[in-house]
Amino acid sequence: MTEATKVKFAVVGCGHIGKRHAEMISLNPEAELVALCDLKDPAELGVEKYQVPVYQKLEELLKRHPEIDVVNIATPNAYHSPQALEALNHGFHVVVEKPLGLTKTDAEKIIFTALHKNRHVFAVMQNRYSPPSKWLKELVDSGKLGEIFMVQINCYWNRDERYYKDGNWHGTRHEDGGTLFTQFSHFIDIMYWVFGDVDDIQGRMADFNHKHLTEFEDSGTVNFNFTDGGMGMINFSTSCWNTNFESSLTVIAENGTLKIGGQYMNEVEYCHVKDYQMPELDPVNPANDYGPYKGSAANHVHLIENVIDVLKGRDTITTNALEGLKVVDIIERIYKSTKSL
Repeated sequence: MTEATKVKFAVVGCGHIGKRHAEMISLNPEAELVALCDLKDPAELGVEKYQVPVYQKLEELLKRHPEIDVVNIATPNAYHSPQALEALNHGFHVVVEKPLGLTKTDAEKIIFTALHKNRHVFAVMQNRYSPPSKWLKELVDSGKLGEIFMVQINCYWNRDERYYKDGNWHGTRHEDGGTLFTQFSHFIDIMYWVFGDVDDIQGRMADFNHKHLTEFEDSGTVNFNFTDGGMGMINFSTSCWNTNFESSLTVIAENGTLKIGGQYMNEVEYCHVKDYQMPELDPVNPANDYGPYKGSAANHVHLIENVIDVLKGRDTITTNALEGLKVVDIIERIYKSTKSL
């Protein structure tokens, strides 16, 4: 692909996140949005401004547009893996929203197919682009913290009737998969990216006030060890009243203590490290705003830039398929280790 050639995209799934992908593609001068796909009637989607064909069947889109370079998949969780496989088998690169699949086996199928088709798989974990996350990664990798003793992640959000609506895929075990897949996989990804894999997992979960809304837990606490040393824990809940409370990560280490906090792990609240001066970080993008509730930082602009840079030979993938698989693997192992209250 030459520098002057535009990278051609199609987006599958035209909900909040799919529209975010379409918007970031449309705004990038090196990208071109070729087509959209969603099961709903195109007239109901609110995507008229893009002036591209909208298909209700992915197979039809893929057959009619061989000129496409990349297929972005932003559908309910359960369809990420089969739709990624379909696009890969047609010879396209894929961008897959989190999670890569709902089982490790599903994620492995994507990697196997991509290798055989010589195609790229971009796993969407856009919180890696957040300035506090990049700073934490650089600090830990530098060795300045010394031995890592303890890492604690707290994620306390609100998801209620405004989010779990009748007839919606959110809250179903088959299509959603669980709170750790849909709400908090970004933070598990940051933990894995910075501190590595985990073992000796012990979880406890409960469904306190979502029994009439979801088919799975709304709260939990998970303890584990890092394979590289140190212990960790994740405490999470979607039962906060009315609004999100916090997403935070605290590190206790040999040479210092730090905490990244705020509602979306978007600010460094504390940093006290031996012989170290905290640098000034770049501004953080605002959270994705979905009306009554908010999600993680709106960093999809960086994702699209990374896809283009990779296909033009200017960079490597920010979150590759193997890393996407590891996040699925960790979440799957957490659920298998869990006792319900």
